[in-house]
Amino acid sequence: MSVIKSIQARVILDSRSDKTLEVDVWLDDGVRGRASVPAGASTGIHEAAQIKDMDQAKHNVNTLASLILGQDPSQQEQIDRTLLSTDGTEEKSALGGNVILALSLAVCDAAAQSRHLPLFKHIQELAGLKTGSRLPTPMFNIINGGKHADNSLEFQEFMIVPAADERSFREKLMIGADLFQKLRAVLHKMGHSIALGDEGGFAPRLNSNEEALEILVQTIEGANYQPGRDVTLALDIAASSIADLTPVTYPLDSNSYYKKLISTYPISSLEDPLAEEDWQGWAKLNALIGSSILIVGDDLYTTNPKRLAMGIQQKAANAIIIKPDQIGTLTETLQAVRLAERAGMTIIVSHRSGETESTFISDLAVGTGAAFIKTGAPARGERVAKYNQLLRLEEFLQENQA
Repeated sequence: MSVIKSIQARVILDSRSDKTLEVDVWLDDGVRGRASVPAGASTGIHEAAQIKDMDQAKHNVNTLASLILGQDPSQQEQIDRTLLSTDGTEEKSALGGNVILALSLAVCDAAAQSRHLPLFKHIQELAGLKTGSRLPTPMFNIINGGKHADNSLEFQEFMIVPAADERSFREKLMIGADLFQKLRAVLHKMGHSIALGDEGGFAPRLNSNEEALEILVQTIEGANYQPGRDVTLALDIAASSIADLTPVTYPLDSNSYYKKLISTYPISSLEDPLAEEDWQGWAKLNALIGSSILIVGDDLYTTNPKRLAMGIQQKAANAIIIKPDQIGTLTETLQAVRLAERAGMTIIVSHRSGETESTFISDLAVGTGAAFIKTGAPARGERVAKYNQLLRLEEFLQENQA
Protein backbone atom coordinates (compact mmCIF):
# COMPACT_ATOMS: atom_id res chain seq x y z
CA MET A 1 0.00 0.00 0.00
CA SER A 2 1.15 3.53 -0.72
CA VAL A 3 1.89 5.99 2.07
CA ILE A 4 0.98 9.61 2.70
CA LYS A 5 3.54 11.85 1.03
CA SER A 6 2.18 15.38 1.49
CA ILE A 7 -0.84 17.31 2.73
CA GLN A 8 -2.17 20.67 1.57
CA ALA A 9 -4.90 22.79 3.14
CA ARG A 10 -6.78 25.64 1.53
CA VAL A 11 -9.68 27.93 2.34
CA ILE A 12 -12.74 27.64 0.10
CA LEU A 13 -16.32 28.93 0.23
CA ASP A 14 -19.40 26.96 1.21
CA SER A 15 -22.92 27.40 -0.13
CA ARG A 16 -23.59 30.37 2.18
CA SER A 17 -20.39 32.08 1.05
CA ASP A 18 -18.76 31.37 4.41
CA LYS A 19 -15.13 30.32 4.53
CA THR A 20 -14.42 26.67 5.17
CA LEU A 21 -11.58 24.20 4.95
CA GLU A 22 -10.53 21.86 2.17
CA VAL A 23 -7.65 19.41 2.47
CA ASP A 24 -5.73 17.39 -0.13
CA VAL A 25 -3.84 14.26 0.91
CA TRP A 26 -1.24 13.12 -1.63
CA LEU A 27 0.18 9.60 -1.67
CA ASP A 28 3.54 8.49 -3.00
CA ASP A 29 1.77 6.67 -5.87
CA GLY A 30 0.45 9.97 -7.20
CA VAL A 31 -3.09 9.57 -5.82
CA ARG A 32 -4.80 12.61 -4.29
CA GLY A 33 -7.61 12.37 -1.76
CA ARG A 34 -9.72 15.46 -1.10
CA ALA A 35 -12.27 16.48 1.51
CA SER A 36 -14.06 19.69 2.50
CA VAL A 37 -16.07 20.52 5.59
CA PRO A 38 -19.68 21.76 5.66
CA ALA A 39 -21.29 23.78 8.47
CA GLY A 40 -24.74 23.91 10.00
CA ALA A 41 -26.81 26.95 10.94
CA SER A 42 -28.81 24.90 13.43
CA THR A 43 -26.23 23.06 15.52
CA GLY A 44 -26.42 20.88 18.60
CA ILE A 45 -24.56 22.04 21.69
CA HIS A 46 -22.65 18.75 21.80
CA GLU A 47 -21.17 18.99 18.30
CA ALA A 48 -17.41 18.96 17.84
CA ALA A 49 -15.82 22.39 18.18
CA GLN A 50 -14.96 24.27 14.99
CA ILE A 51 -11.96 26.51 14.39
CA LYS A 52 -13.49 29.57 12.71
CA ASP A 53 -10.18 31.37 12.11
CA MET A 54 -9.12 29.83 8.81
CA ASP A 55 -5.48 30.84 9.17
CA GLN A 56 -5.41 28.96 12.47
CA ALA A 57 -7.26 26.05 10.89
CA LYS A 58 -4.64 25.76 8.14
CA HIS A 59 -1.89 25.96 10.76
CA ASN A 60 -3.53 23.14 12.70
CA VAL A 61 -3.72 21.00 9.55
CA ASN A 62 0.04 21.42 9.14
CA THR A 63 0.59 20.49 12.79
CA LEU A 64 -1.35 17.27 12.37
CA ALA A 65 0.06 16.55 8.91
CA SER A 66 3.55 16.08 10.32
CA LEU A 67 2.23 13.24 12.50
CA ILE A 68 0.65 11.18 9.71
CA LEU A 69 3.15 11.62 6.87
CA GLY A 70 4.51 8.22 5.86
CA GLN A 71 1.49 6.37 7.21
CA ASP A 72 -0.63 3.88 5.28
CA PRO A 73 -3.95 5.65 4.48
CA SER A 74 -5.85 2.37 4.59
CA GLN A 75 -5.25 2.31 8.36
CA GLN A 76 -8.12 4.73 8.94
CA GLU A 77 -8.70 4.03 12.62
CA GLN A 78 -5.03 4.25 13.49
CA ILE A 79 -4.71 7.61 11.74
CA ASP A 80 -7.91 8.95 13.31
CA ARG A 81 -6.69 7.88 16.76
CA THR A 82 -3.48 9.80 16.17
CA LEU A 83 -5.47 12.92 15.25
CA LEU A 84 -7.74 12.55 18.29
CA SER A 85 -4.98 11.90 20.80
CA THR A 86 -3.02 14.89 19.54
CA ASP A 87 -6.03 17.15 20.10
CA GLY A 88 -6.63 15.55 23.47
CA THR A 89 -10.00 17.16 24.24
CA GLU A 90 -13.47 15.61 24.33
CA GLU A 91 -14.97 18.31 22.12
CA LYS A 92 -11.90 18.66 19.84
CA SER A 93 -11.47 22.29 20.85
CA ALA A 94 -7.67 22.28 20.77
CA LEU A 95 -7.23 21.67 17.04
CA GLY A 96 -10.81 21.78 15.78
CA GLY A 97 -13.30 19.14 14.70
CA ASN A 98 -13.38 20.68 11.23
CA VAL A 99 -9.59 20.39 10.94
CA ILE A 100 -9.55 16.79 12.10
CA LEU A 101 -12.49 15.81 9.89
CA ALA A 102 -10.99 17.30 6.74
CA LEU A 103 -7.88 15.17 7.26
CA SER A 104 -9.86 12.07 8.22
CA LEU A 105 -12.10 12.13 5.15
CA ALA A 106 -9.31 13.09 2.75
CA VAL A 107 -7.28 10.10 3.99
CA CYS A 108 -10.30 7.85 3.35
CA ASP A 109 -10.71 9.21 -0.17
CA ALA A 110 -7.01 8.71 -0.92
CA ALA A 111 -7.03 5.15 0.40
CA ALA A 112 -10.05 4.20 -1.74
CA GLN A 113 -8.41 5.54 -4.88
CA SER A 114 -5.09 3.92 -4.13
CA ARG A 115 -6.88 0.58 -3.65
CA HIS A 116 -8.77 1.12 -6.93
CA LEU A 117 -12.05 0.81 -5.07
CA PRO A 118 -15.16 2.96 -5.31
CA LEU A 119 -15.29 5.17 -2.23
CA PHE A 120 -18.54 3.58 -1.00
CA LYS A 121 -16.95 0.12 -1.18
CA HIS A 122 -13.94 1.21 0.86
CA ILE A 123 -16.27 2.77 3.45
CA GLN A 124 -18.32 -0.43 3.52
CA GLU A 125 -15.21 -2.44 4.37
CA LEU A 126 -14.19 0.03 7.08
CA ALA A 127 -17.68 -0.01 8.59
CA GLY A 128 -18.00 -3.79 8.83
CA LEU A 129 -21.80 -3.64 9.07
CA LYS A 130 -24.31 -6.43 8.66
CA THR A 131 -26.28 -4.23 6.27
CA GLY A 132 -24.84 -4.36 2.78
CA SER A 133 -24.49 -1.45 0.38
CA ARG A 134 -27.77 -0.02 -0.89
CA LEU A 135 -29.22 3.17 -2.29
CA PRO A 136 -30.96 5.31 0.34
CA THR A 137 -34.43 6.77 -0.07
CA PRO A 138 -34.13 10.58 -0.44
CA MET A 139 -35.86 12.98 1.94
CA PHE A 140 -36.36 16.23 0.00
CA ASN A 141 -36.49 19.44 2.03
CA ILE A 142 -38.66 21.47 -0.34
CA ILE A 143 -40.02 24.08 2.08
CA ASN A 144 -37.37 25.70 4.26
CA GLY A 145 -38.11 27.38 7.59
CA GLY A 146 -36.45 28.04 10.93
CA LYS A 147 -32.79 29.02 10.66
CA HIS A 148 -32.70 27.94 7.01
CA ALA A 149 -34.97 30.68 5.68
CA ASP A 150 -36.01 34.29 6.15
CA ASN A 151 -39.65 33.57 6.94
CA SER A 152 -41.89 33.02 9.96
CA LEU A 153 -42.12 29.23 9.85
CA GLU A 154 -40.93 27.81 13.17
CA PHE A 155 -40.27 24.31 11.85
CA GLN A 156 -36.99 24.08 10.01
CA GLU A 157 -37.63 21.53 7.28
CA PHE A 158 -40.76 20.36 5.48
CA MET A 159 -39.79 17.29 3.49
CA ILE A 160 -41.42 14.97 0.99
CA VAL A 161 -40.35 11.33 1.05
CA PRO A 162 -41.08 8.86 -1.76
CA ALA A 163 -42.25 5.54 -0.38
CA ALA A 164 -39.32 3.33 0.60
CA ASP A 165 -40.42 0.56 -1.74
CA GLU A 166 -38.82 -1.35 -4.59
CA ARG A 167 -38.60 1.64 -6.91
CA SER A 168 -35.12 2.60 -8.00
CA PHE A 169 -33.29 5.59 -6.59
CA ARG A 170 -33.62 7.27 -10.00
CA GLU A 171 -37.41 6.85 -9.87
CA LYS A 172 -37.55 8.30 -6.37
CA LEU A 173 -35.33 11.21 -7.37
CA MET A 174 -37.56 12.00 -10.32
CA ILE A 175 -40.63 11.97 -8.05
CA GLY A 176 -38.87 14.54 -5.86
CA ALA A 177 -37.89 16.66 -8.85
CA ASP A 178 -41.43 16.50 -10.25
CA LEU A 179 -43.01 17.54 -6.96
CA PHE A 180 -40.44 20.31 -6.53
CA GLN A 181 -41.47 21.78 -9.88
CA LYS A 182 -45.15 21.31 -9.09
CA LEU A 183 -44.70 23.08 -5.75
CA ARG A 184 -43.05 26.02 -7.52
CA ALA A 185 -46.16 26.36 -9.70
CA VAL A 186 -48.53 26.03 -6.72
CA LEU A 187 -46.69 28.69 -4.71
CA HIS A 188 -46.47 31.02 -7.70
CA LYS A 189 -50.19 30.67 -8.36
CA MET A 190 -50.91 31.49 -4.70
CA GLY A 191 -48.81 34.64 -4.97
CA HIS A 192 -45.98 33.40 -2.75
CA SER A 193 -42.27 33.95 -3.26
CA ILE A 194 -40.42 31.13 -4.98
CA ALA A 195 -37.03 32.24 -3.67
CA LEU A 196 -34.93 29.42 -2.26
CA GLY A 197 -33.69 28.88 1.28
CA ASP A 198 -30.32 27.53 2.41
CA GLU A 199 -31.13 23.93 1.50
CA GLY A 200 -32.63 24.59 -1.91
CA GLY A 201 -36.28 24.47 -0.84
CA PHE A 202 -38.73 27.30 -1.24
CA ALA A 203 -39.02 29.83 1.59
CA PRO A 204 -42.53 31.31 1.31
CA ARG A 205 -44.00 33.53 4.02
CA LEU A 206 -46.85 31.34 5.20
CA ASN A 207 -49.18 31.81 8.14
CA SER A 208 -48.37 28.58 9.95
CA ASN A 209 -46.55 25.28 9.88
CA GLU A 210 -49.87 23.61 9.18
CA GLU A 211 -50.36 25.75 6.07
CA ALA A 212 -47.03 24.47 4.75
CA LEU A 213 -48.20 20.89 5.30
CA GLU A 214 -51.51 21.60 3.58
CA ILE A 215 -49.72 23.00 0.56
CA LEU A 216 -47.49 19.93 0.34
CA VAL A 217 -50.47 17.57 0.49
CA GLN A 218 -52.18 19.67 -2.20
CA THR A 219 -49.07 19.48 -4.36
CA ILE A 220 -48.75 15.70 -3.98
CA GLU A 221 -52.40 15.17 -4.88
CA GLY A 222 -52.16 17.59 -7.80
CA ALA A 223 -49.31 15.51 -9.23
CA ASN A 224 -51.50 12.38 -9.07
CA TYR A 225 -49.63 10.77 -6.21
CA GLN A 226 -51.43 9.46 -3.16
CA PRO A 227 -50.28 11.10 0.10
CA GLY A 228 -49.31 8.48 2.63
CA ARG A 229 -48.94 5.72 0.05
CA ASP A 230 -46.76 7.09 -2.75
CA VAL A 231 -45.26 10.03 -0.87
CA THR A 232 -45.16 10.87 2.83
CA LEU A 233 -44.14 14.02 4.69
CA ALA A 234 -41.26 14.46 7.14
CA LEU A 235 -40.52 17.33 9.50
CA ASP A 236 -37.37 18.62 11.12
CA ILE A 237 -38.74 20.61 14.04
CA ALA A 238 -35.25 21.63 15.28
CA ALA A 239 -36.86 22.22 18.68
CA SER A 240 -33.65 23.39 20.32
CA SER A 241 -33.61 26.31 17.88
CA ILE A 242 -37.14 27.38 18.91
CA ALA A 243 -37.08 29.60 21.98
CA ASP A 244 -40.41 28.30 23.30
CA LEU A 245 -42.44 25.42 21.85
CA THR A 246 -45.50 26.29 23.92
CA PRO A 247 -46.93 28.94 21.56
CA VAL A 248 -46.27 26.61 18.60
CA THR A 249 -48.23 23.68 20.02
CA TYR A 250 -50.89 25.72 21.93
CA PRO A 251 -53.41 24.80 23.25
CA LEU A 252 -51.90 21.30 23.38
CA ASP A 253 -48.73 20.10 25.06
CA SER A 254 -46.00 19.06 22.62
CA ASN A 255 -46.67 15.32 22.72
CA SER A 256 -50.42 15.73 22.20
CA TYR A 257 -49.74 18.22 19.41
CA TYR A 258 -47.43 15.82 17.56
CA LYS A 259 -49.90 12.97 18.00
CA LYS A 260 -52.63 15.12 16.48
CA LEU A 261 -50.30 16.28 13.69
CA ILE A 262 -49.47 12.76 12.52
CA SER A 263 -53.13 11.77 12.65
CA THR A 264 -54.02 14.74 10.41
CA TYR A 265 -51.18 14.64 7.87
CA PRO A 266 -49.32 11.74 6.20
CA ILE A 267 -46.19 12.27 8.30
CA SER A 268 -43.65 9.45 8.47
CA SER A 269 -40.81 11.14 10.39
CA LEU A 270 -40.28 13.76 13.11
CA GLU A 271 -36.72 14.99 13.61
CA ASP A 272 -35.66 16.80 16.79
CA PRO A 273 -39.25 17.29 18.02
CA LEU A 274 -38.02 18.19 21.52
CA ALA A 275 -35.04 19.98 23.06
CA GLU A 276 -31.72 18.16 22.94
CA GLU A 277 -31.46 17.65 26.73
CA ASP A 278 -35.06 16.57 27.34
CA TRP A 279 -34.29 12.85 27.59
CA GLN A 280 -37.45 12.10 29.56
CA GLY A 281 -39.64 13.92 27.06
CA TRP A 282 -38.04 12.08 24.14
CA ALA A 283 -38.63 8.71 25.78
CA LYS A 284 -42.28 9.55 26.40
CA LEU A 285 -42.83 10.74 22.84
CA ASN A 286 -41.09 7.69 21.37
CA ALA A 287 -43.27 5.42 23.51
CA LEU A 288 -46.37 7.34 22.40
CA ILE A 289 -45.90 7.45 18.62
CA GLY A 290 -42.61 5.69 17.83
CA SER A 291 -44.41 2.57 16.67
CA SER A 292 -46.10 4.63 13.92
CA ILE A 293 -43.37 6.94 12.65
CA LEU A 294 -39.65 7.66 12.88
CA ILE A 295 -38.60 9.71 15.92
CA VAL A 296 -35.25 11.03 14.73
CA GLY A 297 -32.41 12.29 16.91
CA ASP A 298 -30.07 14.88 15.39
CA ASP A 299 -29.18 17.57 17.93
CA LEU A 300 -30.02 14.93 20.53
CA TYR A 301 -27.19 12.65 19.39
CA THR A 302 -24.79 14.78 17.27
CA THR A 303 -23.39 11.54 15.76
CA ASN A 304 -21.74 10.94 19.13
CA PRO A 305 -21.47 7.27 20.17
CA LYS A 306 -21.58 8.18 23.87
CA ARG A 307 -24.79 10.19 23.55
CA LEU A 308 -26.28 7.55 21.29
CA ALA A 309 -25.59 4.88 23.90
CA MET A 310 -27.47 7.00 26.45
CA GLY A 311 -30.38 7.39 24.06
CA ILE A 312 -30.56 3.68 23.31
CA GLN A 313 -30.64 2.89 27.01
CA GLN A 314 -33.49 5.36 27.55
CA LYS A 315 -35.34 4.41 24.33
CA ALA A 316 -35.36 8.06 23.36
CA ALA A 317 -35.66 7.62 19.57
CA ASN A 318 -35.85 4.98 16.88
CA ALA A 319 -33.77 6.77 14.23
CA ILE A 320 -30.57 8.81 14.07
CA ILE A 321 -29.11 11.49 11.81
CA ILE A 322 -25.49 10.82 10.83
CA LYS A 323 -23.32 13.87 10.08
CA PRO A 324 -19.54 13.31 10.17
CA ASP A 325 -18.80 16.98 10.91
CA GLN A 326 -20.77 16.72 14.17
CA ILE A 327 -18.26 14.28 15.65
CA GLY A 328 -15.02 14.96 13.75
CA THR A 329 -13.64 11.67 12.38
CA LEU A 330 -14.81 8.93 10.08
CA THR A 331 -13.92 6.31 12.72
CA GLU A 332 -16.26 7.84 15.30
CA THR A 333 -18.95 8.29 12.65
CA LEU A 334 -18.82 4.59 11.82
CA GLN A 335 -18.86 3.71 15.52
CA ALA A 336 -22.16 5.57 15.82
CA VAL A 337 -23.54 3.79 12.75
CA ARG A 338 -22.56 0.37 14.14
CA LEU A 339 -24.16 1.14 17.49
CA ALA A 340 -27.36 2.32 15.80
CA GLU A 341 -27.47 -0.78 13.60
CA ARG A 342 -27.11 -3.10 16.60
CA ALA A 343 -29.96 -1.24 18.32
CA GLY A 344 -32.21 -1.65 15.28
CA MET A 345 -32.39 2.08 14.64
CA THR A 346 -33.07 3.64 11.24
CA ILE A 347 -30.00 5.43 9.87
CA ILE A 348 -30.33 8.71 7.98
CA VAL A 349 -27.17 10.25 6.51
CA SER A 350 -27.43 14.02 6.24
CA HIS A 351 -25.87 17.11 4.74
CA ARG A 352 -25.60 20.53 6.42
CA SER A 353 -27.24 23.82 5.48
CA GLY A 354 -23.84 25.30 4.63
CA GLU A 355 -22.56 22.73 2.12
CA THR A 356 -19.68 22.27 -0.28
CA GLU A 357 -19.77 20.45 -3.61
CA SER A 358 -18.28 17.34 -1.97
CA THR A 359 -20.27 14.14 -2.59
CA PHE A 360 -18.71 12.17 0.28
CA ILE A 361 -22.01 11.70 2.12
CA SER A 362 -23.51 10.01 -0.96
CA ASP A 363 -20.84 7.31 -0.77
CA LEU A 364 -21.18 7.20 3.01
CA ALA A 365 -24.92 6.55 2.72
CA VAL A 366 -24.45 3.73 0.21
CA GLY A 367 -21.44 2.25 2.00
CA THR A 368 -23.26 2.10 5.34
CA GLY A 369 -26.53 0.90 3.81
CA ALA A 370 -28.37 3.89 5.26
CA ALA A 371 -32.13 3.74 4.83
CA PHE A 372 -32.44 7.44 3.99
CA ILE A 373 -30.41 10.45 2.93
CA LYS A 374 -31.12 14.11 3.52
CA THR A 375 -29.35 16.44 1.15
CA GLY A 376 -31.91 19.17 0.54
CA ALA A 377 -34.22 19.96 -2.33
CA PRO A 378 -33.35 18.77 -5.86
CA ALA A 379 -32.03 22.28 -6.54
CA ARG A 380 -28.76 24.23 -6.05
CA GLY A 381 -25.52 22.72 -7.26
CA GLU A 382 -24.17 21.64 -3.88
CA ARG A 383 -27.36 19.61 -3.24
CA VAL A 384 -27.82 18.22 -6.75
CA ALA A 385 -24.18 17.06 -6.83
CA LYS A 386 -24.98 14.53 -4.12
CA TYR A 387 -28.12 13.27 -5.87
CA ASN A 388 -26.21 12.93 -9.13
CA GLN A 389 -23.48 10.93 -7.40
CA LEU A 390 -26.13 8.56 -6.08
CA LEU A 391 -27.37 8.07 -9.64
CA ARG A 392 -23.85 7.08 -10.65
CA LEU A 393 -23.52 4.71 -7.72
CA GLU A 394 -26.85 3.10 -8.60
CA GLU A 395 -25.61 2.50 -12.15
CA PHE A 396 -22.37 1.02 -10.81
CA LEU A 397 -24.20 -1.36 -8.49
CA GLN A 398 -26.61 -2.43 -11.22
CA GLU A 399 -23.81 -3.07 -13.71
CA ASN A 400 -21.73 -5.02 -11.20
CA GLN A 401 -24.62 -7.15 -9.97
CA ALA A 402 -25.64 -8.19 -13.48
